[in-house]
Amino acid sequence: MVADMNRLEQAARVSMSGFQDAEAPPSTPARASHPVLRLIAVVLVAAIALTLAMQFN
Repeated sequence: MVADMNRLEQAARVSMSGFQDAEAPPSTPARASHPVLRLIAVVLVAAIALTLAMQFN
């Protein structure tokens, strides 16, 4: 049962990645940029909230 699930997972990875190696590790720079993107999103939301607050004053 577990071996079947592993085979299905590997087949799904291969089909999603096209001709890339199924055992290739994920790229770490993309993971490192997530906190920066989250910070940018928070700053943008704060800027929008401030803009809306000034519109109602």
